[in-house]
Amino acid sequence: MGRWWRSGIASFLYRKLIEPKFAATIIAVIALVLRLLPMRFGYLLGYDPYFHLAYIRYSLERGEWVNFITYAGGPWGYLISGFHPLGLWMTPAYFYKLLSPFGVSLYNAFRITPVIFGVLTVLFTYFAVLRLYGKREAFLSAFILAVSFGHVFRSMAGYYRGDNYMLFLYSAALLGTAVPLSLRGPKWRNVRLVLYLLPGVFAGLSAAFWQAYYPIFALVTANALLIAVGGFLLGRDRYLKDALVLTASLAAGALLANSIGSHLGYGMVGSTRWLGRKLAEELGVQFGFIGDLFLLLYLKYIIPLTAAAVLALLVLSRLVRDRRARGVVVLLGAVASIWLALRYYGVINDALLRLFPTSPISETQRTTFGDWWEAYGIAGLLVPLFLLRFLRRPRMADFLLLGTALVMIPMAVVWTRFLFIASPAVALMAGLGLVALGDVGGALVETFPENKRRWLSAALSLLLIGVPLISAYQGTSTTLSVHPFMTEEWESALAYLGKISSPNDVVLTWWDQGHWVTYYSMRAPVAQGGPSRWVAQYYLGLKGEKDLMKLGVDYVIVSYDTLTKFGAVIDTAGVSPGDYVLMVLPWAGSYGNLMVFSSGPYSVMAASVDGGWDVKVRAGKGVVIPRKVFVERGNVVREVNVSGAPTADAYVYINLNYGYAVLMNGGAFDTPLARLMFTDDYSGNYTQVYSDGGYVKIFRFEHPNVIVGVESGSIVIRFTNATGTGLGIYGYLDNGTLVFKRWYGVGGKDAFVLPADINGSAVVRYVYVRKRTVLDRGVFRIDDVLFGASDTD
Repeated sequence: MGRWWRSGIASFLYRKLIEPKFAATIIAVIALVLRLLPMRFGYLLGYDPYFHLAYIRYSLERGEWVNFITYAGGPWGYLISGFHPLGLWMTPAYFYKLLSPFGVSLYNAFRITPVIFGVLTVLFTYFAVLRLYGKREAFLSAFILAVSFGHVFRSMAGYYRGDNYMLFLYSAALLGTAVPLSLRGPKWRNVRLVLYLLPGVFAGLSAAFWQAYYPIFALVTANALLIAVGGFLLGRDRYLKDALVLTASLAAGALLANSIGSHLGYGMVGSTRWLGRKLAEELGVQFGFIGDLFLLLYLKYIIPLTAAAVLALLVLSRLVRDRRARGVVVLLGAVASIWLALRYYGVINDALLRLFPTSPISETQRTTFGDWWEAYGIAGLLVPLFLLRFLRRPRMADFLLLGTALVMIPMAVVWTRFLFIASPAVALMAGLGLVALGDVGGALVETFPENKRRWLSAALSLLLIGVPLISAYQGTSTTLSVHPFMTEEWESALAYLGKISSPNDVVLTWWDQGHWVTYYSMRAPVAQGGPSRWVAQYYLGLKGEKDLMKLGVDYVIVSYDTLTKFGAVIDTAGVSPGDYVLMVLPWAGSYGNLMVFSSGPYSVMAASVDGGWDVKVRAGKGVVIPRKVFVERGNVVREVNVSGAPTADAYVYINLNYGYAVLMNGGAFDTPLARLMFTDDYSGNYTQVYSDGGYVKIFRFEHPNVIVGVESGSIVIRFTNATGTGLGIYGYLDNGTLVFKRWYGVGGKDAFVLPADINGSAVVRYVYVRKRTVLDRGVFRIDDVLFGASDTD
């Protein structure tokens, strides 16, 4: 060990900080504190957590894990069995039951659940590297992971996502591989082989928590294969048996995952999912005992191929003794693998694109350098340093973790959300690479004259200390910059909507806010959790009022948030961006009576003059007068007179309550989104029921409407503007099975009593029609109507 490591601050770190009895605690505290920073907020982060918490709350109130919920997926309702496995929601619920005697609320138990598994992931990674390498490598790698925003993001308080569980279980699988791999001596021979069963068990358990748990099997398979390759290249042939046992463990883990799927719900290509059935049909595969397409193909092809590769190396290890010759064998095997991948590239690529398509969502975009830098900071640039370990004396552990990197790093390129999954690989590569660089540098320092060694040693020490500290600063800074999207304005609006609407009402809003509608209003949004082309087209006026009735829409929400995402609305609707131009201009300042709103090359300059308004728009170097200007102050929107004749196809809305302006062309102005948000010209079938003066506005869509209630102990379906002639009633069990279907003539009637005997239905869908024209439709749960819907507080 070089003199550089035994001097100054580096010596202190070596002797104190990296001692396991201190290091594990230090890393755990740092990881915990950083991930608890969002606890200072009163709201959850993102959008999806609101649906998860709403479902947990609803099920706990009912005392059962309801499958068919009616406050999502309007107007059809939503089957949880078609989403994630139940373990995703059971875990926070059980944490709540465990902590509630100590006064911990469901809300806070839910918020801290991702933190618990995030910190455990960091600790398991630390202990895995400690077993495989030593104190320095373990401390640096785990520290970088603890402070990496790429990992913090999806494991911090209030941001609840399923991939956190998978990554935690992979860290457990990695530790479960590291322990037997590091055990030496004849007395551990049988124990080692038994311990290799644990990684397969952990991989199988991941099926309980996340619909896309499959990468964990790819990761552990790559670990097994690279252990075999490493053992073969290094002449440690006994590790080929380890790889074979680990492969067998994965087969058992796949069977465990299949068993879990039959009880808690299968993954995203399970036999109960449309995508799984579709892909199975295209591939000519039939489901049987194995109910998940991935597990079926994994057991049928991947496990046998992996086992065959390991067995081939095992046989060749008896025949080929020269290490160079073994290197040639591995090289040929790698070339053959690449050829096979290219040979079936079309099939593989098609499957990947269907599983991981790009869409107008930030987390499903291809990763850019900016995304990589935000996630990992300086540590993300040090990944190549890991290759230094192969230039000196590579260990079996190096090959093990190379397998991890070969799966995780490409995943990080496919989707930005996979930057989280790849965070351990980046931390490991950077941490281990730094130590390797220090060792190589330390050896070089010893070759310099005595008078230069001190400065060179100090430079190396500064590098080893500086990189983690810079990573900590970057991770902390980025974490502090994260804020909830939910606001008091949204909470007030949606809470009010829940009070004035009926349980069977359907709400239209941009999909980002759909989960908020479920949580705060306990009403079913048309879109949530993913982009909706239909909603985007409605906002642009490409869908009309007949289309609203076909989906049973009762309330329409427009908001400032949707304005700021107008580009995503255009992309999702699939229209030409040049036809609809809309940009939000924030307040830039005032100069006497003149107000300026500006963004980039565009500015709106407005001043109230003698009962009218002088408004001009600057676009680049030109200045034009808009055709129309609308000003909102308080809860009043009015069109104002503008000085001068219009000189361009420009429309302006100025909001004096929240301090912003909107500049748009005629195409964007002549849309439902703009008319409802910017004007008072929404006459006809819209009635404004809520406005906070320019952030969120809610409108009731007036149409022949169905209202469900209870009268004299029976469920009564009432019709407002009763112009319909027919009513279809469809009854479903909680598992989604249709058990009742009947049409009734209701011409001239303003009410209909739901039959008492509808074959034990738990959920009812209805459709109200005038001949063949749908006037309204919706869904409700019978118990909710009879005994009252859940409290939304």
